Amino acid sequence: MTLPRPFTSLTYLAALMAGLCLTALPALANDFPLADRVVVEKENRKLHLMKHGEAFRTFEIALGVEPVGDKEREGDQKTPEGLYSLDDRNPNSDFFLAIHISYPSSTDRADASSNGYDPGGAIMIHGQPNVRTYSAAYYRTQDWTNGCIALSNSDMIDMWLMTPNNVLIEILP
Repeated sequence: MTLPRPFTSLTYLAALMAGLCLTALPALANDFPLADRVVVEKENRKLHLMKHGEAFRTFEIALGVEPVGDKEREGDQKTPEGLYSLDDRNPNSDFFLAIHISYPSSTDRADASSNGYDPGGAIMIHGQPNVRTYSAAYYRTQDWTNGCIALSNSDMIDMWLMTPNNVLIEILP
């Protein structure tokens, strides 16, 4: 059985537009205000998009399951503290969109090495897991990552659109 031509054309157009939305997100960033810096306040569970020293957007965040203190090594479940950059994007991660944080820095690597540790890596800002193992309420109210910074999926879209590549991110205690 073949479908009527208008239905298949509309279905094809909708599928094409859905695919373009995720792949074209960085290209659409010019339509939104762009942050010149990102500031994370771990203690307050806030991420601020900054422009000219002023926050123009603030998001609620979740952190690693051991949120107090600086990340020292792989597996410590801590979110790093310090000055980094947002240096890569992954629209196909296990979480809804992901932006890589440039951890570990050379200082982080040297500190970990002097203590006999692997500093870890793959620290991201990302949305919710694509396959959930807990309730939506859990992800909204708990620190649940392995050291990453998590936002709601809708906030992650805004984050994706409003941060240029290589923007600085300062992660405060």
